Amino acid sequence: MCKLVAIDLDGTLLTDQLEITPNTITAIQQVIESGVVVTLATGRMFPSAKKFADQLKLDVPLITYQGAVIKDAEEKKVWFDRPVSEAISKRLIELAHEHQVHIQVYQDDIVYSAVDNEEIQGYAREGDVSYTVIDDLNSLSEKGFTKVLFIGEPMNLDRFQITLQQEFGASAHIAKSKPHYLEVTNPEANKGTALLYLAEQLGIERSEIIGIGDNHNDFELIMTAGLGVVMGNGVEALKSVADYITKTNNDEGVLHALEQFVLNPVTNDN
Repeated sequence: MCKLVAIDLDGTLLTDQLEITPNTITAIQQVIESGVVVTLATGRMFPSAKKFADQLKLDVPLITYQGAVIKDAEEKKVWFDRPVSEAISKRLIELAHEHQVHIQVYQDDIVYSAVDNEEIQGYAREGDVSYTVIDDLNSLSEKGFTKVLFIGEPMNLDRFQITLQQEFGASAHIAKSKPHYLEVTNPEANKGTALLYLAEQLGIERSEIIGIGDNHNDFELIMTAGLGVVMGNGVEALKSVADYITKTNNDEGVLHALEQFVLNPVTNDN
């Protein structure tokens, strides 16, 4: 029996137009009415995720910033908070400068950039969030960052990811959320760790969880959930570990999965 569904946003719940289809909204409401907890598990910052949570009328803790922060949709309680350390935060800023890669950092639900360029502007439009330009990102690093995001050409970021992994190893969680987005969080901050923490707080077993995602940063989500569902548009590396591959994000893949495993499970021969 499913008691908790954790759904990624971009490339999963959202269409390529960054919308949730009306039929999917209706299905999620039906799942909630059946007594199942539905939450979001996204790399997006909390203010961006909250807008979709409000649209879905979710009043549960949301997994945001790749799992670095779990916070009530109503912002009354922070359940989980794992920032990047001060030392690693400072080193990431240095590496961005050395390799000439755009960097933006997150702290207290604000995204900061040292420059007002196309990368941060495009990110703000896509996420429907505001941003703050500050000359010296190092001045914020003492507190540590919720998340660090690098934006660039996919192949350049692939090479840069290898550089980061060689330097930090297990002391940081490094994953792509999109071909042009490379994200760094605390090693305890990933969607799988956050999902298990939330489930434990709610008294839900791992076997009672469905996780739905599409990209590399959803690996822990898919592997942690009792049933890992990957979108038809998902990356091949994630599909290879999926328990079930649903339809694409533009073909209401989340709706299909919810019908298959929660709303009408008797129709599923598996």
